[in-house]
Amino acid sequence: MGVRFVCVLLLITGLMLQTLHAEEYWDDEDDAFFAEIEAEYAAAPSHYVADPFEPFNRGMFVVNDRLYFWVLKPAATGWQKVTPSPVRTGIRNFFRNIGAPVRVTNQLLQGKGKAAAAETGKFFVNSIWGIFGLIDASQQLPSLQVPPEDLGQTLGKWGIGNGFYLVLPFFGPTTLRDGVGQVGDFFLHPTTYASGDARGWTAVKATDTINATSFRLGDYEAIKDASLDPYIAVRNGYIQMRMQAIRQ
Repeated sequence: MGVRFVCVLLLITGLMLQTLHAEEYWDDEDDAFFAEIEAEYAAAPSHYVADPFEPFNRGMFVVNDRLYFWVLKPAATGWQKVTPSPVRTGIRNFFRNIGAPVRVTNQLLQGKGKAAAAETGKFFVNSIWGIFGLIDASQQLPSLQVPPEDLGQTLGKWGIGNGFYLVLPFFGPTTLRDGVGQVGDFFLHPTTYASGDARGWTAVKATDTINATSFRLGDYEAIKDASLDPYIAVRNGYIQMRMQAIRQ
């Protein structure tokens, strides 16, 4: 029971930082995103999205902040110390690769046929020549590099607004639109079905979360240190990141 409880905590604590380490979106551009939050959005006005539940959201922000420092960060730090970098990179590549159905489906829903074809090609290249996605074999093929898409972006492309901002306990920053999108993406992702029961799914997602966080240790701390109000910094940074993703 104790092991399962810790796994659940690791999973949900990782989900709350989806803004900071959403594995589908991690690339060199994310370094610029963190810099933007630290330098600009920490002091930006909070007009990006309605926040009618701010007192509740701030309370949940504190809860999630504690879970990060008390559970996820220690686990990711330990994982980083005992696991060679090539192994962690292979795991990261694998989880990125199997998320292709989510990206392809949303590219098609947005009418991006060429991007969907490129994403499909990338999946097959990495799955075959990259040994089930452990190696990013498509990295040297610029024509296959396209921006990732999710259902929240698709809904935004269709003209659906953010709705209101919400910070959920354990799940972190989102909006009404993106929350609905995350539910849809959950049912599109292969791990939802390949993991077997809920225990297997939790173990898989916990592994992904811990491994992903091991590459970004210190980023969340940098945002907090650079912000007069970390809550506003994360809120504005999240909304700006989503706006940019929808415009792509």
